[in-house]
Amino acid sequence: MADKLNIRPTKKLGQNFVIDAGTVRRIVRTAGLSSDDVVIEVGPGLGSLTLALLPEVRGVVAVEIDPVLAAQLPLTVAEHAPEFVDRLTVVHADALRVLPEDLPEGGPTALVANLPYNVSVPVVLHLLQTLPSLRNVLVMVQAEVADRLAAAPGSKVYGVPSVKAAWYADVRRAGPVGRSVFWPVPNVDSGLVSMVRREPPATRATREEVFAVVDAAFAQRRKTLRAALASWAGTAAAAERALRAAGIDPSARGEQLTVEDFARIAEHRDVESPA
Repeated sequence: MADKLNIRPTKKLGQNFVIDAGTVRRIVRTAGLSSDDVVIEVGPGLGSLTLALLPEVRGVVAVEIDPVLAAQLPLTVAEHAPEFVDRLTVVHADALRVLPEDLPEGGPTALVANLPYNVSVPVVLHLLQTLPSLRNVLVMVQAEVADRLAAAPGSKVYGVPSVKAAWYADVRRAGPVGRSVFWPVPNVDSGLVSMVRREPPATRATREEVFAVVDAAFAQRRKTLRAALASWAGTAAAAERALRAAGIDPSARGEQLTVEDFARIAEHRDVESPA
């Protein structure tokens, strides 16, 4: 099919197509979908995962940035699974800019995708933020990205993606994926990440305020939080007051904190110094 369409996967779009049927079946099985689910699939490519998803769910909304692939996908489904063609909606768009109004009414309930490596974390966070209907996520990403997303406090790879993903969901690694299942074969390993939506931490701070603390804490991750949060709070002394008011040791580092800890810090940004 790629030859027929004169398609060559591009690094710019992070394209590595899954060509192994066993891996595709494993992804669908691991996603734990029901017949009532509407799945959003980002970067369907040549359609192997799409074809495996369609029989299992009420609908698949395929978001594809490549115009040639977006135009071809309905034809591929019509050829290989004509009985399910009415379950497919193709949205020719950049997943980083997709909004609820761009998608069918009601919104998707699950995200299942082989995500382009170069935008995997931003896409997941954007869709979790903008699509409250999403309850479950299963994505295939670069192995080290999977590790970062699922990392717990105290881990060397725990960082901004870990904390921001934890704001929205319970996150876990769902297994490794070898290189040979892709075309072209990437020079890195991949992994599956599962997310189950939950309520964000109970806090007076907004998501934006909490994420600003997270960004500041990890921008200089080797520094203590007192130093790392100085620009965020205005001064190092103001950062220390906020940290102490939140019950956090000012000499701690960001990788030691939970998302709930960051939320408490955000609540105390403007704590006044004692008289």
